[in-house]
Amino acid sequence: MNLLSSTYIFSFYTLISRVLGYVRDILIAIFLGATVYADAFFVAFRIPNTFRRLFAEGTFNAAFIPSYTQEKTKSKLKGKIFADDVLSLLIFILLGIIFTVEIFTPFIVYLIAPGFYENTEKFQFAIELTRITFPFLLFISLSSFFSGVLNSNNKFAAAAAAPIILNIILILALLISFILDLNYAVNLSYGVTFSGIIQLIFLIIFSRKFYKPSIIFKKKIKANVKFFLKKLLPSIFSSGVTQINILVGTIIASFEAGAVSYLYYADRIYQINLAIAGIAVGTVSLPALSKSLKIGKINQATSIQNKSIQLCFLFSLPACAGLILASDQIVNALFGYGSFANEDVVSTGLALKYFGFGVPAFALIKILSNFFFARDNTKTPFYLSLLSVILNILISVTYFRDVGFVIIPIATSISTWVSVIVYLILLNKSKFLIFKNLPSINILKIIFSTIMMSAALFYGLDLFEDKLIYSNNYKSIYLLIMVSLAAIIYLISCHFFGLLKTINYKAN
Repeated sequence: MNLLSSTYIFSFYTLISRVLGYVRDILIAIFLGATVYADAFFVAFRIPNTFRRLFAEGTFNAAFIPSYTQEKTKSKLKGKIFADDVLSLLIFILLGIIFTVEIFTPFIVYLIAPGFYENTEKFQFAIELTRITFPFLLFISLSSFFSGVLNSNNKFAAAAAAPIILNIILILALLISFILDLNYAVNLSYGVTFSGIIQLIFLIIFSRKFYKPSIIFKKKIKANVKFFLKKLLPSIFSSGVTQINILVGTIIASFEAGAVSYLYYADRIYQINLAIAGIAVGTVSLPALSKSLKIGKINQATSIQNKSIQLCFLFSLPACAGLILASDQIVNALFGYGSFANEDVVSTGLALKYFGFGVPAFALIKILSNFFFARDNTKTPFYLSLLSVILNILISVTYFRDVGFVIIPIATSISTWVSVIVYLILLNKSKFLIFKNLPSINILKIIFSTIMMSAALFYGLDLFEDKLIYSNNYKSIYLLIMVSLAAIIYLISCHFFGLLKTINYKAN
């Protein structure tokens, strides 16, 4: 397996999904802006969507793939039995969670957005929408299970393409609501749950070549399944630390009007970079890393780790520079229309800039945690994630009154960088990562290429300054041209330094 080629495949479908997600969010910005209805929908969507990211974006796989791989190395039958046991138990647990949340929805919404409570209309509307969207959790979590089966067999395309369905359905929901003059937020909420059903069917079909499910509820849980469950909870928390930090930010931001929407739109933009730099690389590398360790090929595992870090920097450093330099212009070009006013662009751009500083750290967390997960160690990442969340809360709560909502992306970036530093110290101490083996010269080449790209981008922003103002209807075209030219310069520089040769990223 080639890490770069597989990452390209995963990133290609992820990119399509994120582009459609931008189209979706542009339409939401036009029709809903940063209104009460938008805030209510984003909170309702945030709850199941956070679970989706916790389960779908490598977190479930972090616990499932090493255990499933181990069982498959014994025999195909043992692999299937283990998968059946996990699937049956997962369905049972998820149904219990959904029934509980549907009953106690007001309490859940209050926990997620306590600032809504004083506004009765907003609070009640958020409760209604959350009850509609929350069943999405069942279908998307089961979809993550089947994605794990596919990824374990080095098949990444279908799992990466599945989220496209969500964005297509939500775009259709918005357009239908516009044509028939229906409630946008309500129809979006129904679209969320319906898309979960379609994604699950889609992934079941593609995974049937490797696994045909048999759902059998057993009274006694087997030892290997207990071991998997023991790893799952800490891996959910540790791999999803960025999403947990964002959820914490949503809770705090609910006390400031429009802040939830600003953070949502900023989150949507930088997530595409995280999806490629962290989630794609982490998802692709974990099966190969787990297999190498299970069969005792330590040198091969070390090579995979080093190549994963290099790939992470290759994608995350230019993204970091781009978001810092062009945050206002990006937000303006994507969302600066209709109900999304110029002041909304400025506030969202500020949040995006500070999230941009954290993008390499957000991506590295996904990679570095895999080095523990592949060794069946989920406790260490759990404790480090707990440290990150506590630090994030302390910074946000301490300075929120003085600084406002912008402290949330600042705190998220700072706390994640602290976690990365501690990760590196512990990995070096445990000999899981030996720094002298890291491709330092290649990372320096990536930094130089990023500087070249940044210089071109900075010059372009100055050159097209009058073309990127809020009132220009063609601002998105100018931004696309400028970003494309900067990306081409980066790719040419990387090609010149030999950073894009696929032969350098072979897992074996």
